[in-house]
Amino acid sequence: MRPTGMAIWGLIIALLMSVSPGVADDAPQPTRDDYLRLAQTGWVFELSSSRKRRSPAFPPIRFNSGEVAKGEICLFGAPPHALSRQIIGVFNDLLRDIYDRRLAVTFAGRDISNCPSRQRVYVRLYDDRLPTALYRADLVQLDHDFDIRLPSHGAQPVATPAQVNVFFGAVGPVAHLLVNQPDHRDLTRLERDYFTSILIEELFQVVSFGRDVAKFDAETPFLSKLQERPVNLRLLPWQSESFMAGLLKSNPSGLCAFDVFMLHSLAAANLETVNSDELIVFIKAHFDELLDRSVRTLDNPAYRPLLDQRCLALPR
Repeated sequence: MRPTGMAIWGLIIALLMSVSPGVADDAPQPTRDDYLRLAQTGWVFELSSSRKRRSPAFPPIRFNSGEVAKGEICLFGAPPHALSRQIIGVFNDLLRDIYDRRLAVTFAGRDISNCPSRQRVYVRLYDDRLPTALYRADLVQLDHDFDIRLPSHGAQPVATPAQVNVFFGAVGPVAHLLVNQPDHRDLTRLERDYFTSILIEELFQVVSFGRDVAKFDAETPFLSKLQERPVNLRLLPWQSESFMAGLLKSNPSGLCAFDVFMLHSLAAANLETVNSDELIVFIKAHFDELLDRSVRTLDNPAYRPLLDQRCLALPR
C-alpha cells in the first residue's frame, strides 16, 4: 500500500524534528561581545572580487537584505524533492514572521527561462549529474536580464554541492543558488541532515548577505551557520557518506540562535546596505529588544526543522 501525499509530508516533518539533539546542558553561554564581534566579522566587510571592477554607470553596490528577503524566489531544475519543499516552506514562513511579508515562490519546471522576469532569487535544484552546462546557461540568462556584464572568457565551475552567487548588475541585484538535493525518498539520517544543512546554509546566506567566517578553534562551540571549520574533503565523491559526514562537521547543521538574532537585526535596522558600521551601532542600541524577538522566534516549534539545537543559547 502506497502512503498518501499527506502521510509522506507528515513522516518527513516528524523525521526532521527528530534528528536534532536537545540543547546540551553544559553548552557555554555566549556573551553580548561574542555576538557583536561575530556580527562585525560576518557583515561589515568590503567586497573583494574581480566583479568589483564595474562600469561607473552601474548603481552602487548595496547589500540590502530587506530587498532580497521581500523579493521573489523562482525554483527550477529537477522537480523539488519533498525535503526541499519542506525546508523552503519553513524558511519562507520564518522570513514572513521576521520581515512581515511572505515571499512569492514560483515553481518553474526545468528551465530558468520559465521563471517570471527579473526575480530576485533563482534556485536551481539538481539531483543527479553535475549540471555544469546548465549552470553556465543560467548565468548567461541572468547576464542578459540584469546586465551584469560577466567576463566572456573563462569557465564558471560548480565548485561545491551547494553554492550561491550574488550579482550586482545595472538592473539591480540578483542571486543564483545551485543546490544538490536527494534523488530518492528513503533517506538515511545522515542524508537528511546533510541535504537539509546545505539548503538552509545557502538560503540564509543569500537573504542575509552574511560572509563565511573561518573558525580554526575546534574546542569552542559554533555560534553561527556562517562559521566554518576547515575540512579536507578533496577527492571524496559528493554523494559519499564520508563527504556528507565531513561537511556536517565543518559547521552547524542548521541555524543558530545568533543567526535568528541577525535576521531580526537586519530586518529591524532597515538599512539600505547592511555591510557597514551602522548595523553594529543599531544592534548595540537595540540589543535587548532584538533578544526578545529572537526568543519568541526560537520558541516557535514550527521552526525547529531549521535550527541546530546545539547552538540555541542566547546572551543574558
